[in-house]
Amino acid sequence: MTEFVSLSVDDGVGTIRIDRPPMNALNRQIQGELLEVADEASTRADVRAVVVYGGEKTFAAGADVKEMASMSYADMAPQARRLSAGLGAISTIPKPTVAAVTGYALGGGLEVVLGADRRIAGENAKLGFPEILLGIFPGGGGTQRAARLIGAPRTKDLIYTGRMVGAEEALAIGLVDEVVPADEVYAKALAWAAQFKDGPALAYAAAKKAIDNGLDTDLRTGLDIESELFAGVFASEDAKAGMASFVENGPGKATFTGR
Repeated sequence: MTEFVSLSVDDGVGTIRIDRPPMNALNRQIQGELLEVADEASTRADVRAVVVYGGEKTFAAGADVKEMASMSYADMAPQARRLSAGLGAISTIPKPTVAAVTGYALGGGLEVVLGADRRIAGENAKLGFPEILLGIFPGGGGTQRAARLIGAPRTKDLIYTGRMVGAEEALAIGLVDEVVPADEVYAKALAWAAQFKDGPALAYAAAKKAIDNGLDTDLRTGLDIESELFAGVFASEDAKAGMASFVENGPGKATFTGR
Protein backbone atom coordinates (compact mmCIF):
# COMPACT_ATOMS: atom_id res chain seq x y z
CA MET A 1 0.00 0.00 0.00
CA THR A 2 1.23 3.46 -0.87
CA GLU A 3 0.85 6.37 1.55
CA PHE A 4 1.18 9.56 -0.51
CA VAL A 5 0.49 8.48 -4.11
CA SER A 6 -2.70 6.70 -5.13
CA LEU A 7 -4.38 5.39 -8.27
CA SER A 8 -8.15 5.59 -8.64
CA VAL A 9 -10.03 4.49 -11.76
CA ASP A 10 -13.35 5.69 -13.13
CA ASP A 11 -14.73 4.58 -16.48
CA GLY A 12 -11.38 3.78 -18.04
CA VAL A 13 -9.48 6.83 -16.79
CA GLY A 14 -6.98 6.47 -13.99
CA THR A 15 -6.04 9.35 -11.71
CA ILE A 16 -2.61 9.27 -10.09
CA ARG A 17 -2.97 11.58 -7.10
CA ILE A 18 -0.03 13.01 -5.17
CA ASP A 19 -1.21 13.91 -1.67
CA ARG A 20 1.39 14.98 0.88
CA PRO A 21 0.18 18.25 2.42
CA PRO A 22 0.87 21.05 2.52
CA MET A 23 3.01 21.31 -0.64
CA ASN A 24 3.40 17.71 -1.89
CA ALA A 25 7.16 17.74 -1.30
CA LEU A 26 8.54 14.81 -3.28
CA ASN A 27 10.66 12.84 -0.84
CA ARG A 28 12.25 9.49 -1.58
CA GLN A 29 9.16 7.66 -0.41
CA ILE A 30 6.98 9.50 -2.93
CA GLN A 31 9.52 8.88 -5.68
CA GLY A 32 9.27 5.15 -4.97
CA GLU A 33 5.49 5.31 -4.78
CA LEU A 34 5.33 7.05 -8.15
CA LEU A 35 7.25 4.13 -9.65
CA GLU A 36 4.90 1.65 -8.02
CA VAL A 37 1.69 3.40 -9.04
CA ALA A 38 2.92 4.10 -12.59
CA ASP A 39 3.62 0.39 -12.97
CA GLU A 40 0.11 -0.42 -11.75
CA ALA A 41 -1.44 2.05 -14.19
CA SER A 42 0.66 0.55 -17.00
CA THR A 43 -0.49 -3.01 -16.41
CA ARG A 44 -4.14 -2.60 -15.45
CA ALA A 45 -6.43 -3.33 -18.39
CA ASP A 46 -9.17 -1.09 -16.96
CA VAL A 47 -6.87 1.94 -17.15
CA ARG A 48 -6.88 3.28 -20.71
CA ALA A 49 -5.58 6.81 -20.03
CA VAL A 50 -4.10 8.57 -17.01
CA VAL A 51 -4.38 11.95 -15.27
CA VAL A 52 -1.67 12.94 -12.78
CA TYR A 53 -2.86 15.49 -10.25
CA GLY A 54 -1.60 17.15 -7.09
CA GLY A 55 -4.88 18.55 -5.85
CA GLU A 56 -6.70 21.87 -5.99
CA LYS A 57 -4.03 24.01 -4.31
CA THR A 58 -0.70 22.84 -5.68
CA PHE A 59 0.76 20.19 -7.92
CA ALA A 60 4.10 19.74 -6.14
CA ALA A 61 6.53 22.34 -4.90
CA GLY A 62 9.63 20.25 -5.52
CA ALA A 63 11.78 17.63 -3.88
CA ASP A 64 12.07 17.44 -0.12
CA VAL A 65 14.99 19.82 0.51
CA LYS A 66 15.22 18.88 4.18
CA GLU A 67 15.84 15.30 3.14
CA MET A 68 18.60 16.28 0.69
CA ALA A 69 20.29 19.00 2.73
CA SER A 70 22.59 16.68 4.66
CA MET A 71 23.45 14.43 1.69
CA SER A 72 27.00 14.26 0.35
CA TYR A 73 28.18 13.13 -3.07
CA ALA A 74 28.69 9.66 -1.63
CA ASP A 75 25.08 9.69 -0.41
CA MET A 76 23.55 10.98 -3.65
CA ALA A 77 25.58 9.01 -6.19
CA PRO A 78 23.75 5.71 -5.60
CA GLN A 79 20.38 7.50 -5.31
CA ALA A 80 20.48 9.83 -8.33
CA ARG A 81 19.26 7.35 -10.94
CA ARG A 82 16.41 6.20 -8.74
CA LEU A 83 15.41 9.83 -8.14
CA SER A 84 15.34 10.37 -11.90
CA ALA A 85 13.32 7.20 -12.41
CA GLY A 86 10.79 8.14 -9.74
CA LEU A 87 10.22 11.69 -10.94
CA GLY A 88 10.05 10.43 -14.52
CA ALA A 89 7.77 7.48 -13.76
CA ILE A 90 4.77 8.99 -15.57
CA SER A 91 6.74 8.89 -18.84
CA THR A 92 6.92 5.09 -18.67
CA ILE A 93 3.14 4.58 -18.80
CA PRO A 94 2.34 3.25 -22.32
CA LYS A 95 -1.01 5.05 -22.44
CA PRO A 96 -2.11 8.65 -23.05
CA THR A 97 -1.21 10.74 -19.99
CA VAL A 98 -2.02 14.30 -18.95
CA ALA A 99 -0.79 16.42 -16.03
CA ALA A 100 -3.39 18.62 -14.34
CA VAL A 101 -1.42 21.51 -12.82
CA THR A 102 -2.76 23.92 -10.23
CA GLY A 103 -0.59 26.22 -8.14
CA TYR A 104 3.09 25.39 -7.91
CA ALA A 105 4.88 22.84 -10.09
CA LEU A 106 8.48 23.51 -9.16
CA GLY A 107 11.69 21.52 -9.40
CA GLY A 108 10.83 17.87 -9.02
CA GLY A 109 7.15 18.75 -9.39
CA LEU A 110 7.80 20.20 -12.84
CA GLU A 111 9.88 17.14 -13.68
CA VAL A 112 6.88 14.92 -12.93
CA VAL A 113 4.71 17.16 -15.11
CA LEU A 114 7.19 16.92 -17.99
CA GLY A 115 6.76 13.15 -18.03
CA ALA A 116 3.15 13.46 -19.20
CA ASP A 117 2.06 13.57 -22.84
CA ARG A 118 0.00 16.72 -22.28
CA ARG A 119 0.02 19.46 -19.66
CA ILE A 120 -3.09 21.44 -18.67
CA ALA A 121 -2.42 24.32 -16.28
CA GLY A 122 -4.66 26.50 -14.20
CA GLU A 123 -4.45 30.25 -14.49
CA ASN A 124 -2.85 30.24 -11.03
CA ALA A 125 -0.03 27.88 -12.01
CA LYS A 126 3.59 28.76 -11.31
CA LEU A 127 6.25 26.58 -12.92
CA GLY A 128 10.01 26.61 -12.69
CA PHE A 129 13.31 25.06 -11.69
CA PRO A 130 14.50 26.88 -8.53
CA GLU A 131 17.25 24.33 -7.77
CA ILE A 132 20.02 26.72 -8.81
CA LEU A 133 19.11 28.86 -5.79
CA LEU A 134 20.14 25.89 -3.64
CA GLY A 135 23.45 25.46 -5.44
CA ILE A 136 22.29 22.44 -7.44
CA PHE A 137 20.33 21.90 -10.67
CA PRO A 138 17.36 19.74 -11.78
CA GLY A 139 18.42 16.10 -11.52
CA GLY A 140 15.13 14.26 -12.04
CA GLY A 141 14.94 14.58 -15.82
CA GLY A 142 14.45 18.34 -16.04
CA THR A 143 17.52 19.18 -18.11
CA GLN A 144 16.63 16.53 -20.67
CA ARG A 145 12.84 16.61 -20.95
CA ALA A 146 12.55 20.40 -20.82
CA ALA A 147 15.23 20.86 -23.49
CA ARG A 148 13.45 18.40 -25.78
CA LEU A 149 10.14 20.17 -25.19
CA ILE A 150 11.00 23.89 -25.27
CA GLY A 151 14.56 23.91 -26.60
CA ALA A 152 17.93 24.39 -24.97
CA PRO A 153 18.00 28.23 -24.76
CA ARG A 154 14.66 28.49 -22.92
CA THR A 155 15.58 25.57 -20.67
CA LYS A 156 18.89 27.20 -19.79
CA ASP A 157 17.10 30.45 -18.98
CA LEU A 158 14.72 28.71 -16.59
CA ILE A 159 17.47 26.65 -14.93
CA TYR A 160 20.14 29.36 -14.74
CA THR A 161 17.81 32.01 -13.31
CA GLY A 162 15.67 29.74 -11.13
CA ARG A 163 12.73 31.98 -11.95
CA MET A 164 9.10 30.93 -11.94
CA VAL A 165 6.89 31.45 -14.97
CA GLY A 166 3.15 31.99 -14.83
CA ALA A 167 0.64 29.98 -16.80
CA GLU A 168 0.48 32.33 -19.79
CA GLU A 169 4.25 32.48 -20.25
CA ALA A 170 4.43 28.71 -19.80
CA LEU A 171 1.87 28.37 -22.59
CA ALA A 172 3.72 30.83 -24.83
CA ILE A 173 7.02 28.94 -24.57
CA GLY A 174 5.41 25.51 -24.91
CA LEU A 175 5.96 24.33 -21.35
CA VAL A 176 2.22 23.66 -21.03
CA ASP A 177 -0.37 22.97 -23.73
CA GLU A 178 -3.52 24.59 -22.36
CA VAL A 179 -4.47 27.13 -19.71
CA VAL A 180 -7.89 27.10 -18.05
CA PRO A 181 -9.45 28.54 -14.88
CA ALA A 182 -7.92 26.85 -11.85
CA ASP A 183 -11.17 25.23 -10.76
CA GLU A 184 -11.55 23.59 -14.19
CA VAL A 185 -8.12 21.99 -14.46
CA TYR A 186 -8.95 18.51 -13.23
CA ALA A 187 -12.22 18.31 -15.18
CA LYS A 188 -10.46 19.41 -18.37
CA ALA A 189 -7.75 16.81 -17.84
CA LEU A 190 -10.33 14.09 -17.26
CA ALA A 191 -12.18 15.10 -20.43
CA TRP A 192 -8.98 14.96 -22.47
CA ALA A 193 -8.08 11.53 -21.10
CA ALA A 194 -11.62 10.17 -21.50
CA GLN A 195 -11.53 10.49 -25.29
CA PHE A 196 -9.08 7.57 -25.38
CA LYS A 197 -10.89 5.14 -23.07
CA ASP A 198 -12.52 3.20 -25.91
CA GLY A 199 -9.70 3.59 -28.41
CA PRO A 200 -7.09 1.17 -29.80
CA ALA A 201 -4.82 0.82 -26.79
CA LEU A 202 -2.04 -1.05 -28.59
CA ALA A 203 -1.90 1.59 -31.32
CA TYR A 204 -1.67 4.37 -28.72
CA ALA A 205 1.19 2.53 -26.99
CA ALA A 206 3.03 1.92 -30.26
CA ALA A 207 2.62 5.51 -31.44
CA LYS A 208 3.87 6.81 -28.09
CA LYS A 209 6.89 4.51 -28.18
CA ALA A 210 7.71 5.52 -31.76
CA ILE A 211 7.59 9.23 -30.91
CA ASP A 212 9.48 9.01 -27.63
CA ASN A 213 12.16 6.57 -28.79
CA GLY A 214 12.56 8.38 -32.10
CA LEU A 215 13.36 11.64 -30.32
CA ASP A 216 16.34 9.94 -28.70
CA THR A 217 18.04 9.02 -31.97
CA ASP A 218 18.71 10.11 -35.57
CA LEU A 219 16.00 10.29 -38.25
CA ARG A 220 16.99 7.07 -40.04
CA THR A 221 16.93 5.05 -36.83
CA GLY A 222 13.69 6.73 -35.81
CA LEU A 223 12.08 5.73 -39.10
CA ASP A 224 13.23 2.14 -38.54
CA ILE A 225 11.67 2.19 -35.06
CA GLU A 226 8.44 3.53 -36.55
CA SER A 227 8.37 0.84 -39.25
CA GLU A 228 8.83 -1.99 -36.78
CA LEU A 229 6.11 -0.69 -34.47
CA PHE A 230 3.78 0.07 -37.39
CA ALA A 231 4.07 -3.50 -38.66
CA GLY A 232 3.48 -4.79 -35.16
CA VAL A 233 0.06 -3.19 -34.74
CA PHE A 234 -1.19 -5.25 -37.69
CA ALA A 235 -1.18 -8.22 -35.31
CA SER A 236 -3.84 -6.54 -33.15
CA GLU A 237 -7.55 -7.27 -33.21
CA ASP A 238 -8.21 -3.53 -33.19
CA ALA A 239 -6.34 -3.00 -36.46
CA LYS A 240 -8.43 -5.67 -38.17
CA ALA A 241 -11.66 -4.28 -36.70
CA GLY A 242 -10.77 -0.68 -37.47
CA MET A 243 -9.88 -1.26 -41.11
CA ALA A 244 -12.84 -3.56 -41.70
CA SER A 245 -15.15 -0.94 -40.21
CA PHE A 246 -13.65 1.76 -42.42
CA VAL A 247 -14.15 -0.31 -45.57
CA GLU A 248 -17.73 -1.20 -44.66
CA ASN A 249 -18.99 1.92 -42.87
CA GLY A 250 -16.53 4.76 -43.40
CA PRO A 251 -14.24 6.45 -40.84
CA GLY A 252 -14.85 6.90 -37.14
CA LYS A 253 -17.32 4.06 -36.55
CA ALA A 254 -15.10 1.23 -35.37
CA THR A 255 -15.52 -0.45 -31.99
CA PHE A 256 -12.22 -1.27 -30.34
CA THR A 257 -11.45 -3.74 -27.56
CA GLY A 258 -7.91 -2.67 -26.71
CA ARG A 259 -6.49 -5.98 -27.98
